[in-house]
Amino acid sequence: MAADGIATSPRPASRLRMGRLWYRVKGSPLTLIGTAIALLVLFVIMAAPLLAPYPPDKISLSARLAAPSLQHLFGTDEVGRDLFSRVLFGARASCGIAFAIVIISTVIGSIIGCLSGVVGGIVDTAIMRLMDVFLALPALILAMALAAALGPSLFNAMLAVAVVRVPAYVRLARGQTLSLRNRTYVKASRSFGASPAYMLRWHILPNALSPIIVQATLDLGGTILTAAALSFIGLGAQPPTSEWGSMVSSGRNYFLDQWWYVTFPGLAILISAMGFNLLGDGLRDMLDPRLGGR
Repeated sequence: MAADGIATSPRPASRLRMGRLWYRVKGSPLTLIGTAIALLVLFVIMAAPLLAPYPPDKISLSARLAAPSLQHLFGTDEVGRDLFSRVLFGARASCGIAFAIVIISTVIGSIIGCLSGVVGGIVDTAIMRLMDVFLALPALILAMALAAALGPSLFNAMLAVAVVRVPAYVRLARGQTLSLRNRTYVKASRSFGASPAYMLRWHILPNALSPIIVQATLDLGGTILTAAALSFIGLGAQPPTSEWGSMVSSGRNYFLDQWWYVTFPGLAILISAMGFNLLGDGLRDMLDPRLGGR
């Protein structure tokens, strides 16, 4: 009640939640750094054509392997292409494929894991034994084998890494489902004849999203590294595509004399992966009740 007798409406719950979230983010410098890096990467992906001073594939043999200068901030490569422009456009390939991989593996893995936990029985056992087979193999080696079998291309590398990442989300979603299906509201829904699909849609998935989102954010950094590794060995992006891993692969032959060729794409990989890891750590700390929202 206001001083003049006029009732005032309480602050909306969404505004209160956003205020608490911002307070927690503000109290963690590393989370702020990760958030800033993630926002910067997203900005570069969207604004690369506006920020790049040259077309990424423009060849200028007269300026080949030029050192960093005001004309070429990151120098040029062996055919005179501006590395600053290529690094900016490389964010679309390297980070864009990481986003696509995480989205595909998260959606498919979460649905399979939740269904496995809800249905149970022999279906659950068969799915989990299949996931154990995938998890028993080194993730990078399996991704390399799948990418080599499909053929070297950016799309095939995306599919290979997405397949490798699915089992982790299946196990995570199944674990959350097993802990949720014994809750009172889920048992009540089952007693009223709710189907597994209905319980999955209205009771399981909404309450299992928090750890899945945190895991997806943490996976972005590792996925960027894996996709860059596949491009580095020739199983991912193919020339003349601007992609950080393939740029490092092309520049390794010139590293001793033209250090900038591999340094700036490598720094882009490092900073992007570190930023998403810091952001994922911050989200985990904020969303995990056992950590008290620190």
